[in-house]
Amino acid sequence: MRRPLPWLLAWAAAHVALRVALSSALRWDEAEQTLWSQHLAWGYGAQPPLYTWLQWGLNAVLGPSVLSLAVLKHLLLALTYLFMGLAARALLPPRTAWWAAASMVMLPALGWSSLHDQTHTVLVTAVTAGTWWALIGLVQSPRPARYALLGFMLGLGMLSKYNFALCAATLGLAALSVPATRAVLLARGLWITAAVALALVLPHALWLADHWLATAVAITDKLEVRPAGGRIDGLGELLVTLLATLLLWTLLAAWAFRGAWLRALSAGAAPSTSAAPWAKPLLARYLAGVLAVFVGMVLFGHVTEFKEHWLQPLFCVWPLAAFVWRPQLESAPGGRRFTGAVLGVALLFFLATAAYPWVAGWRGRPGELNQPIRALTEQLRAAGYDGRSPVIAADHMLAGALRTRFAAAPAAVCDGDAQPVAACVARQLAAARAAGGGWLLISRDDRLPTGWWADAQTVLPAGSAPRVLALPRRYVPEGSAPAYYRFIWFPREG
Repeated sequence: MRRPLPWLLAWAAAHVALRVALSSALRWDEAEQTLWSQHLAWGYGAQPPLYTWLQWGLNAVLGPSVLSLAVLKHLLLALTYLFMGLAARALLPPRTAWWAAASMVMLPALGWSSLHDQTHTVLVTAVTAGTWWALIGLVQSPRPARYALLGFMLGLGMLSKYNFALCAATLGLAALSVPATRAVLLARGLWITAAVALALVLPHALWLADHWLATAVAITDKLEVRPAGGRIDGLGELLVTLLATLLLWTLLAAWAFRGAWLRALSAGAAPSTSAAPWAKPLLARYLAGVLAVFVGMVLFGHVTEFKEHWLQPLFCVWPLAAFVWRPQLESAPGGRRFTGAVLGVALLFFLATAAYPWVAGWRGRPGELNQPIRALTEQLRAAGYDGRSPVIAADHMLAGALRTRFAAAPAAVCDGDAQPVAACVARQLAAARAAGGGWLLISRDDRLPTGWWADAQTVLPAGSAPRVLALPRRYVPEGSAPAYYRFIWFPREG
């Protein structure tokens, strides 16, 4: 495809427009970022701070909104394809370089799941692609600026998601095992890489040292560990997750190029169709190293659960590795089929995203995008809410959604996780009173913890009782059950 950058930007803009048009409601990660980005910190929950910093900066320009959330995500997705395209173009002819980058859309975790509810994984995948670009460029032309670029990418990676350490370590070991890349990494310029990476990571690392236990607990809570009898289950789960990640791409590539995959590059092949001799062992050893680490997690760490988005940043290089293995596919007869498959999958995922809330409503299983947030906003204003007083919500998705609708109002969550509901609500009410303002306490029935209002009312002013709103969900058949919200609006005294 000629001039891929304008097409890439158009693809990103189309997805941004679609997300804004679909719903004012937020998904889990979107709501989380909307709340976290109300302030700057050195760390947030179980994740490093870079994504939230970027969201904070974009919110300062566009305001906390669905638009701001969508722009950041799809800008990062566009950078993922761009960086991988630059890395591939340094090794491959133009056509195969385009395939290596664009066909990442056929990795379901990246092409589909990233469109829905991912934040840190999207960022770390973009930085991982950028790291490959930086490393390949460095090996081809070792200059101080390229050593600095590699350090910059490594630093950003560690500020994006902690599992980037696995990617960086495995890539480093693979590079040290190949003579051509080892010579570059162990040259004098390595200190530039280390200095730049350390300068970026050190402030967060110092913060992490003081919050290590809480962060480690939050991370390990995401892993399913069975100390006894779980190895077979773990290996099976790993295999299933690998297939879910790579099988679609592999099947479509096999269908498109067929027997061309089995024909090795001839000895007299033109240089334009030959990848650098060090690239093939580097990519192969990296992928083997990543797989060995996951197997080790099962055998020695007793991990029995794997998720596709864990593998996404580590295996996003799979298409590049395949085309480096067979660069002569540039002129293979199946090229048009493969290009058609790439574009077809991209279009299919776009249309499926557009249809998603309609299908959920039609099936009687409405999700977050079916929530009537715009109608709720209108009802709250009609009830007298001033749009500035603090919002205290029973779940973070409702809090985040209202934050995007009332940008001047701080939003907080009292869901009983961090502290008891009564204590949390009391603290938020005290802060609102100290600021001389009112407050809005609100919940939605389908995400309401048992006994939440009973606990909250122990610290509310006497006689406080929530009003109930029954609002029709979006994209559901007529006669479907409404969404129920309960709220107390307590205006500013005096």
